Amino acid sequence: MKSVAGAMPRRIAYRIDPAPDGGTGLFWLSGYKSDMASTKATELAVFAEANGYGCARFDYSGHGVSGGAFLDGTIGAWLDEAEAVFRLTSGRQIVIGSSMGGYIALLLLRRLMRATPEEAKRIAGLVLIAPAWDMTEELMWKQFDARARQEMAETGVYRQPSEYGAPYEITRALIEEGRNHLMANEPFDPGRPVVILQGRLDAAVPIGHARSLMSLLQGNWAEMVEIPDGEHRLSRPEDLALLFNKIGQVARDAKPHS
Repeated sequence: MKSVAGAMPRRIAYRIDPAPDGGTGLFWLSGYKSDMASTKATELAVFAEANGYGCARFDYSGHGVSGGAFLDGTIGAWLDEAEAVFRLTSGRQIVIGSSMGGYIALLLLRRLMRATPEEAKRIAGLVLIAPAWDMTEELMWKQFDARARQEMAETGVYRQPSEYGAPYEITRALIEEGRNHLMANEPFDPGRPVVILQGRLDAAVPIGHARSLMSLLQGNWAEMVEIPDGEHRLSRPEDLALLFNKIGQVARDAKPHS
């Protein structure tokens, strides 16, 4: 386990296992309040080693074993950290993002395509698991009732009940800074395969929200696989098998970027 200093004074823990013989790497992006020790992240690492892929994963600031306070986190900060760790990888990468990680994956690709096209060329494709695109606005702020908005206005934090345990502490800074990264009004062409895996029973990222992402991704690159009995985590053995199958599909189908 290593760490890298981010743009702010925080330490980001990461692990990068290069692909044998310079082959394809898998770059993992966790969800909100998740980390690189989660079921999907660890199973991905096992899959990568068994199938000749490299694997890179890290913890956002305020998550897992990285430094920083969770309440100081924003989409922009976590995107910066994702970019910093991505730049430590080498060669062709398939970016895999879960929930918020799916959103960060899209933002990372878009940023690199605009700012450093040579780095963007290393991304062969994306595999997104229940991607929570524009989550701070569409899945948080717009869903808050008057009481939640008042709590946030008065205290700076709304403690949203969660089916996964302790409440989610959502800060006003997360919402406000998140408006710098919205995708809804700015469709783009990803220029490489994007596979979306989405459970129809997902309560955290509703199926309609995932479907609407398809209209934002131009160029006919995107494929969406709906799992009839799937919920948000998609970490059952059959879900993982589908994930690994789609990673293999992207690895085979993606064309080198000239």
